[in-house]
Parts: sequence; structure tokens; C-alpha cells
Amino acid sequence: MDTTLQDPLVGQLLDGRYRVDARIAVGGMATVYRAVDTRLDRVLALKVMHPALATDVSFVERFIREAKSVARLAHPNVVAVFDQGAQGQYVYLAMEYVAGCTLRDVLRDRGALQPRAALDILEPVLAALGAAHRAGFVHRDMKPENVLIGDDGRVKVADFGLVRAVGTVTDTTGSVLGTVSYLAPEQIEDGTADTRTDVYACGVVLYEMLTGAKPHGGDTPAQVIYQHLNEAVPPPSAAVPGLPPELDDLVASATARDPGLRPYDAVALLGAAREARSGLTDAQLDAVPPQATAEAHDAAEDRTSVIPRLLPAGQGVSHHTSRLEMPPPQPPGAGSRDRFRRGPQRNVIAVVVAVLLALGIGTGVWYINSGQFIRVPALLGQTQKNAEKRLSDAGLELKGVKRSYSDTVERGKVISSDPASGARVRGNDAVTLVVSRGPEIVKVPDVQDLSLADARRELKKAGLVPGMVTEEFSEGTDRGDVIRTDPSADTERHPDSAVALVVSKGAPVDVPDVTGLSVEDATAALKDEGLKAKVLPDRVHSSEDAGDIARQSPGEGTEAAEGDTIELTVSDGPRMVDVPDVTGKDVDEATSALEDAGFEVKVDRPFLSFSDTIASQSVDGGEQAPEGSTITIKTKGL
Repeated sequence: MDTTLQDPLVGQLLDGRYRVDARIAVGGMATVYRAVDTRLDRVLALKVMHPALATDVSFVERFIREAKSVARLAHPNVVAVFDQGAQGQYVYLAMEYVAGCTLRDVLRDRGALQPRAALDILEPVLAALGAAHRAGFVHRDMKPENVLIGDDGRVKVADFGLVRAVGTVTDTTGSVLGTVSYLAPEQIEDGTADTRTDVYACGVVLYEMLTGAKPHGGDTPAQVIYQHLNEAVPPPSAAVPGLPPELDDLVASATARDPGLRPYDAVALLGAAREARSGLTDAQLDAVPPQATAEAHDAAEDRTSVIPRLLPAGQGVSHHTSRLEMPPPQPPGAGSRDRFRRGPQRNVIAVVVAVLLALGIGTGVWYINSGQFIRVPALLGQTQKNAEKRLSDAGLELKGVKRSYSDTVERGKVISSDPASGARVRGNDAVTLVVSRGPEIVKVPDVQDLSLADARRELKKAGLVPGMVTEEFSEGTDRGDVIRTDPSADTERHPDSAVALVVSKGAPVDVPDVTGLSVEDATAALKDEGLKAKVLPDRVHSSEDAGDIARQSPGEGTEAAEGDTIELTVSDGPRMVDVPDVTGKDVDEATSALEDAGFEVKVDRPFLSFSDTIASQSVDGGEQAPEGSTITIKTKGL
């Protein structure tokens, strides 16, 4: 049975724009739907937070943070976010729709992957995470479910719902966020989450792609957590004999229990992955692991393809050894005595010179290419003191410290550096640190008694966003001027925060009752109260005389602002209705017939009359009387 038929959102138009067509997936925080943006006529994915969580402020803030974080990345391997909004109990993100499947689906169908396919998936994932890391964010929930593989072969990272700034360690409740099988030991122990926790998760994902199974198993999450804390991730070759050691080393480096031994971010791990790939032969890359399902590899088109790297022009086969050309032999007897006496000595000297020359050339080449360069250590999210120590330990000087506001990096921690972390610099170069001053704070200006337009200008000038405008009556504030703001004046807020405005409708005026008056008298009565009259063109039948006011809106007893308009409907007089003949009927039957015709009924019983039969009626049957008027019926007397 199609469960999407039971989903109340399917078939609805969310926020007046997004038509929800089908449910794609359900997660712990949200449900994902396929939808159509009716304004731009494009298919997209809607991620809608579960209504039960929409009342939790921390979850809503995290949900919105996902939209802002991903929108800032703009990377081809990151699922793009187009819009964020809310309608009633539904808080949603409008995202890029990727037609295809997840890496979890691939692993479920194929088991273990060939090394080439595993690396083809890993590299774009690391490229996406590298962009996030260099922007100052960590994903914190990397797993196969969050790797999307499009029908066109593109790989994209999704679900940045747990994204946090580098340097923050826990959510607002202090709980560790993430999926147990992919949590780094430091995440479990103290909640620490930085770029290296994503590196650890990617190492686990790579192990799973190569072997078809997670490195740590157990019947309960507690058992899995214990293994993460106390056991190293085993080499993939232990499960798949014959896997090259380069892949074992790559997994071991990424999943080191000591975060200081891992690559410092996804960019560094991407470099290591490409280096490992370059050391593998085609046979090693295309080897089919025994855990792979047979049907996944019996066709050539099933294999993930890569673009071959071309050799430089004019270069054919790449030679790894060289042949040393020896001089031609001397004629027999020539210099035989010298060779006998000095040959061994000359040979030793020649070997020593050759070795020293080779070492000197090698050292020179190494120094020119690498030896004079060092890499800027990982500095993002570090305190200024720790960052300075890391630079000193790396042999680099501190050029200076700049400070900048940041909504995502804690005060006193490094936002960025110049050159950036991982960059190759000469040993005598200096590095500039950019340290967070914390979130920039602005005060809500006092805009009371300003006009709405002036108040909006003042808010924008202060770096805030004018928000929702509501109106209410006020005795002391002129109509159209601001009574107060929410939050109130002098409250500290982040830049671009919305400030709601309450605007005066002026002093309240009690609306008088003008029904039954002529149009002229009603208009004058309203004018005396500071109100305006608007006579509607359509007339209605009513009990009021023709030409008088039949009804008004708003009605008597309500409050209006001075200058407000009261709508008046003029009477066309009562409707004339045929009176039914009820003589000879009993009281109940006669009353019912007259009321059904639209009349009020009054029963007149003569003194000492015990009859229920109607003897007469005030308006004879067959004649007409105004609708709603009273007809008197009289019973028979003695």
C-alpha cells in the first residue's frame, strides 16, 4: 500500500507555492517530499520538519541553521538549498532534487564495491566536505544515507541538519549528535566535533564501501560505542584479502583514534586518497571483492568510470628504472699493471663519489621541491594561544592578529588564516590569524512615536530587519506612529534579526447604532464620532422602512479608529409574503404554517375557551403581509 496516500501534506500547496507530489523519505527530524515550485515550474525536494519538533525552539534553530549553512557553500557536490519558510505547524527547506539513490541503497544492492568505485564516490564527498571545512563548518553526521548518487552519476552530500561551526562541541542540551556507527571517539567521550570528526566518519564509510560491512558491530548502540572507544578500525584487507596496503593505510589514517594523527580536514584526506589511487594498478582498482554481489559486476557498464590521466606530449611508457651505460672495455694488457694495483681503490672511490653525488642531487631536488616548504597547520576553531603554539611548533612566525565578527565561531577562536591551513609556505614565512570577536551585536533603536516609514529606516540603519507590523488602539500615540517594538528598544540582537512593530490605530471610537435611520441621519451620526460612512450599492429587504439603514459593519458596541469607514446597507423595505389560511386548523398546525411562511405568530384565546381550533386570523388567508410581521390567530370561544 502506498503510504504517501496517508500523508496529509501530499497533494497540498505549501506556503502558496510548493505543490507536494510524493513522500520520498522519513528521518528522525524531518520528512522529505518531491514537490513542484509552481512559481518557477521546477521539481525540487521539500524537507519538512516533523510537526512535533516544530514547537522545540532548538530544533527549529538547527533546521534554519542548515539552510543558512548550506546556502553559503554553493559547491557542485553539495545539495543546494533554495528557500526556507514556515506555514502553520510546517517548517520546511526547499532543496535541490537529486533523482537517483543513496550510497546506502548502493551498498545494500551491491555489497562491497570495487576500489575504483569506492574512490570515485569518496573523492567528491571529500571535495564537498572540504568546502564546508574551509568555510568553517563541520557536517557531524556523515554516513552512506547522506551521500546521494544521481542518475547521471553525480555525487552530492546532503543533510547538513547537524552542521555546526568549527569549535562548538555539543548542541544546546549538551547531547552528542550523530549516528553511532560513524561517531569519532572524541565525539563520544566529550562531544568534541571538528573537521577531524568528519574525516573519521569518511574513513568508516570508505571501510564499509570496500568490505560491505561496518568496522564495528554489536547488538546494541552501547556495544558499538565501546568498540569505537577501545578498538582501532581493522584494515579492510582483513575482511577482503588482497586489498592493496595503500587502502589499508588510507583507512587507518582517517580512522586513527587519536584525532591528532588524522588528516586535519577533508581537503587533506582528499589529497591522501588521490595519492593512494595513484599508487594502484588498474587490476587493483578493478578487483572485485568476494563480498560484492555477482549481478553488480557482470556487465562492463555497471562499473564506475574515471577519466584517464594523459601522459605529457611525446612521452610514451613511463620508465621506473634507468640503464647505466658502461665505458667500452680496454684492449687486453693495456694498463693491466695499473688496474691490478689501483683498480680496486679506484672502484671504491668511484662508488663513494657516485653515492655522494646521488645523495647531493637527491637532497637538492628534495629541498627545491619540498624541503624548503612546510604546510600551515590546522588552525580553524583553535584558541588564539593554541594557534600561535601550533605555528611556532611548525617553525612559522606570527605576522599579526586580526579580529572579526562571526556568528559561527566562538569568541577568541580562529576563523581563518592567511595563508590558509594546509597551504605550502616557506619556512621563514609568517601567518596572519583572523580571530573571532564573537557574534556582532546591535541594539534595537528607540523608534517610539516615529512614523512607520521612519521607524523602518532607523531599523535598517541599525543593521536590523523590519518585521511583522500589527496595529492596536492607543490613546497617547497618533494614528500611524509606532507604539513599541518587539524586542523592545535597547535590546541586543544579532545583525539582520527581525524586529516586529506595533503601530497605533489612534484612540478607539465606540461605533454608534445607526440602523433604522435615514442615510443622511446615519452619515451625520457617524461623522459626529469621527467616523466615515460608505453606503453599499446593493439593498436588502428588512423590517426597516425602505430607504433607512438595514444593517451596518462594524456593528454597534465595537471599537473603531478615528477616521475608519463604516459600511451601511440600505433597506428596500420588508418583503411582502402571501399569508396562508389557517382557520379551522389547530393551534400547533396553524403556528407552524405561519412561521414557515416567515411570520411571527401570536395566539389569542378568548376567556374560558378550551378549544384549540382557529376561528379567525388578523390577516386573512390569501392576502399579503410584510415578511417578519406578526399574525394574530384566535381560537373558538364558548
